[in-house]
Amino acid sequence: MFGYVRYDLPNLCVKDLMLYKALYCGLCKSIAKACGQTARVGLSYDVTFLSALLHNLAGIDVKVEKQNCFEHTIKKRPIALPDELTEELGALNTVLLYYKLTDDISDGDRGRGKRLWFRRGFLRAKKKYPALVTLVETFSKEQAETERTKTPSLDRAADPTACMMQRLSRHFLKERAGEGTDELFYALGKWVYLIDALDDYDKDKKKGSYNPFVLAYGAENKRTLIKENGGEIGFVFDTLFYSLREGLGGCKFSFNRDLTDNVILLGIPAETKRVMEGMPPAKMEVKV
Repeated sequence: MFGYVRYDLPNLCVKDLMLYKALYCGLCKSIAKACGQTARVGLSYDVTFLSALLHNLAGIDVKVEKQNCFEHTIKKRPIALPDELTEELGALNTVLLYYKLTDDISDGDRGRGKRLWFRRGFLRAKKKYPALVTLVETFSKEQAETERTKTPSLDRAADPTACMMQRLSRHFLKERAGEGTDELFYALGKWVYLIDALDDYDKDKKKGSYNPFVLAYGAENKRTLIKENGGEIGFVFDTLFYSLREGLGGCKFSFNRDLTDNVILLGIPAETKRVMEGMPPAKMEVKV
């Protein structure tokens, strides 16, 4: 879950962009508190979005102050103050990255040195948030086992990651979780898994690594895959967009939801279109 959950800048209000930047910096500081300074380099857009969404759903107000940080030592910038939720999300950021690198290594990619960089932070997260780490570990193992079966089913392949996101939402929201949040987070997790698999089609095809799109369609490359099966694959993602909208409709938000609506209703479809067209990712604006 790294790099795909993005806002749609042309349709994002300035106030929401400033909030996103403040949350991004606040998460960076929270990673340092939860997992140490070295873990900050793993800061992701995806968990920044989760911070915005979960704070709103949980009814936890985000307090913003102008502060310095290790990257911006002279000019202060608006930063969301760390709270209990943000610190645990900082730990989640490190834990998810650690298991992603572990999965990359098992697929034959280089990454042992990079994973070692985050090991101390991972161990700190495991000590402070054992339930969180156990949850991620359980579904990571289930995901790995599902992939070992070489299933060509897109639904079955994505189910462990989708279930993990759903369980994470229950973990963070507690009594505020419900059918709407269950549907929203399940669809989000399923989308993340499938868009990542589609984006990695050519790499996985070349290496012989597991990829449900390769097994389901067997096209020579992603360009051919989309040319021959783009309509069917587009329908798969359209059903996920529908589930995301339905989930949103069943959620109770405590504050303005313009930022999260922008990401879910515009950013995710835009990112899907980018991956299907084989375009490089757009640069995210998080500097002040």
